[in-house]
Amino acid sequence: MTDSNQDKAAAAEERRFAIHKIYTKDISFETPNSPQIFSGTQWTPDINLQLSNKGVVLSEGMHEVTLTLTITAKQDDKTAYLVEVQQAGIFNIEGLNEEEIPAVVGSYCPTILFPYAREVVSDLVTRGGFPQLVLNPVNFDALYVQHIKEMKEKQAGEQTTTH
Repeated sequence: MTDSNQDKAAAAEERRFAIHKIYTKDISFETPNSPQIFSGTQWTPDINLQLSNKGVVLSEGMHEVTLTLTITAKQDDKTAYLVEVQQAGIFNIEGLNEEEIPAVVGSYCPTILFPYAREVVSDLVTRGGFPQLVLNPVNFDALYVQHIKEMKEKQAGEQTTTH
């Protein structure tokens, strides 16, 4: 093996990613207009999904990432239900540089957590007496890139107004 190949192999061995725990951190389900919401017109809700995620360093190499989904379903301008789920995970992330860690925490970890959160949402909605809600997949890579772009534009705008 050449020196550069040995360096690449050593760097790859130092990189570690492991899932230590996936858990539901918080759940909320509200039906503010029940039982009236169950009577009346055909079920054709307007569904609004909001996503956010947060990463916290627990110790060296250990990160907690929390993905929050907030879903509001409205029927005829009345809130049928409001669901909020915080799905979290503890991840071991080592051997990455300071620029790579935010991408893993902001994109890769939420991609892992989303199917668990989607299942919790579907179960809550069904148990609440409503038709099953299956959320579409989410491209967290694209959302992360968009977030970084917005942050850079915001920083550039702040720099021009302070000079």
